[in-house]
Amino acid sequence: MKKIVLKIGGMTCSACSSGLEKYLNKQEGVKEATVNLVLSIATIYYENITVKDIERYIKEAGFTSLGEFKGIEDKVTNKNDKIKLILLGLLIIFMMYISMGNMLNLPSIPYLNHNYPLILSTTMLIITLVYLIYGLDIIKSGIKNLLHKMPNMDTLVMFSVIFSFLYSLYNYINILGGNNTLLHNLYFESTCMVIYFIKLGRVIEDSSKDKTKDAIRKLVQITPSYAVVKKNNKELKVTIDEVEVGDTLICKAGEKIAVDGIVTKGKTYVNESFITGESAPVLKEKGATVIAGSISYDGLIEYKAKRIGRDSTISEIVKLVVESTNTKTKIQRIADKVSGIFVPVILIIAFLTFIIQLIIGLPLNEALIHMVTVLVVACPCALGLAVPLVVVVSNGICAKKGLILRNSEVLEKARTIDTVVFDKTGTLTYGNLKIFKAYNYSNYKDYDLINIVSNIEKNSSHPISTAFKVKKKLGVTDFKTINGKGIKASVNNKEYYLGNNTLLKDLKIKDSHEEDYITLINNGCSIIYVIEDKTVIGLIGVKDIVRDNIKDVIKKFNDNNIEVIMLTGDNEITASIIAKELGITKVISNVLPKKKASTIKDLVSKGRKVIMVGDGINDAPALVNSTIGISVNDGTDVAMDSADVILMNNDISNILDLIKISKKAYLIIKENLFWAFFYNLLMIPIAIGLFENYGVSMSPMFASIAMTISSLTVVLNSLRLSKIKDF
Repeated sequence: MKKIVLKIGGMTCSACSSGLEKYLNKQEGVKEATVNLVLSIATIYYENITVKDIERYIKEAGFTSLGEFKGIEDKVTNKNDKIKLILLGLLIIFMMYISMGNMLNLPSIPYLNHNYPLILSTTMLIITLVYLIYGLDIIKSGIKNLLHKMPNMDTLVMFSVIFSFLYSLYNYINILGGNNTLLHNLYFESTCMVIYFIKLGRVIEDSSKDKTKDAIRKLVQITPSYAVVKKNNKELKVTIDEVEVGDTLICKAGEKIAVDGIVTKGKTYVNESFITGESAPVLKEKGATVIAGSISYDGLIEYKAKRIGRDSTISEIVKLVVESTNTKTKIQRIADKVSGIFVPVILIIAFLTFIIQLIIGLPLNEALIHMVTVLVVACPCALGLAVPLVVVVSNGICAKKGLILRNSEVLEKARTIDTVVFDKTGTLTYGNLKIFKAYNYSNYKDYDLINIVSNIEKNSSHPISTAFKVKKKLGVTDFKTINGKGIKASVNNKEYYLGNNTLLKDLKIKDSHEEDYITLINNGCSIIYVIEDKTVIGLIGVKDIVRDNIKDVIKKFNDNNIEVIMLTGDNEITASIIAKELGITKVISNVLPKKKASTIKDLVSKGRKVIMVGDGINDAPALVNSTIGISVNDGTDVAMDSADVILMNNDISNILDLIKISKKAYLIIKENLFWAFFYNLLMIPIAIGLFENYGVSMSPMFASIAMTISSLTVVLNSLRLSKIKDF
């Protein structure tokens, strides 16, 4: 099965997106299609058909394929569109003045007043024709979607504009025949107002929706457009598209890394905060990986291109964020279903209003105005934007915090979480051994003692050797492994032994440092005795160091009534020591991968809403079985592929932020849906004319204004999420 993401043109409301989605899912060869209104994209999984077939389906549905989606480009503001909007805004004011100025006793314009009905009505007709040309795209879209049996907001507007215009045109013809009393039955200004405010609303809406894409756009803009490639000892400036895997590139101080790669020469400190959230510079030297977009501070490096274009880290992140916004939560699917039937229902209500009011004896013009007002005021835009806008904003916030969500359902689930389960090694801890504490009993400086040990350990394959880094190379000879006990070597003609306490017995050396040994053991360390010429000159404790601030994070979880559990394959003693240090009261140790998965499954079956956080292959089954699986970024590919969320900056505290974002987002979604439904429940009865006897009525022009305000309310409420300071 293949997959493609296409940019779609011609979508104006949720009825468009849901209609296109339904149409595509019915077509032969399309296995699954999802349409995103905010990003204007369609994600299609297909078999046995071509992309041209899919684009033909889209055209048949009344929309346009703009080609494969490659990222969010900068929004190009058309100055002509702005000028048109301003000029037509002034013209609408003029139109309202000449048509309704007499009602407000405003000074009249010579020959353009009610004393000259023919000149006034002709002027209004000409102005209306200008607006009809301006709104021709809306009328065409409305007719096209009606013909495709997918009526949308444009269909409602199309009917309202055409009916009010034709009725006004009929009365204008009668005025030409001398019946000047029909001047009050002209609704040309309503036609103009509806078109203008629909256009104005879309400009405001598009501008607001564009703000929701900023976080994704900033990710796209992180990588530079050019790179410096080294070929035949010459530096060549090329575009990013010209870089190939295996090329040697150069990055100087102040420049950005062009592509993902591996340092082959030189060293520098780089800023990777855009992806890790960590502001502290990171040292990059030979063998280190560099990420496209990171900034070199102070050195010159050469690096070999490893991942370019769509395979780069940034591209993968953008892809995941976009795909996440394109998946739909349960509440969004419900909203889409409602939007899908909303337009046909409104059409029925509008036409029934017209027919019934004619039957009960209302004048034709009143019945027509009520029908037109219903069609205008019942715009489904607010309903369609209520959920997807919040999802896009939320994903943007999460992306800035290094939380990459694979699907938007995470946002729906995270608010319910009551349990967080952590793997120990690599999750609560850094996953690589480090020197916890070194006792120096020699005349060497601490630096020199550790350097001697590091040079010897460099020759060892034991996991403990990873805790030591050589700072200054020394000549090591006569290296020998003593199975189960340690190693032996000579440095500068001196004999050294490194190993555990059993090595002391073999060498018949008395341990006179038991107190220090016990201190290290109680801290969960692996012990290395450093012996020179049969004398203990040092005692080094090596352990897996817990992540920075993790203790405070665990406390915050507890303060928020979220239970924290450690689930690890490590032995009970080591696990208990780490748990006690971090303030974790529940520990499940000595568990194999299968047991991890069944433990999570058991918690979920008991009604617990569980986040599982892990990093290794053994965590993958548990991640899949949890409510939300989260993998740290330096975890294995299997763990990351199994997770719902990737923690790019490895900052566990951001998990709590995810829960807070979820709660806030869901609250705003509910507010949006309430206002969207409440608006229609309130406005439609008024539009029908049910409250006219109480002095409450509405004209089409005010309906268009109210419709714009409705959509704007939902947009602004959604954007409010990005202004919240709590996370």
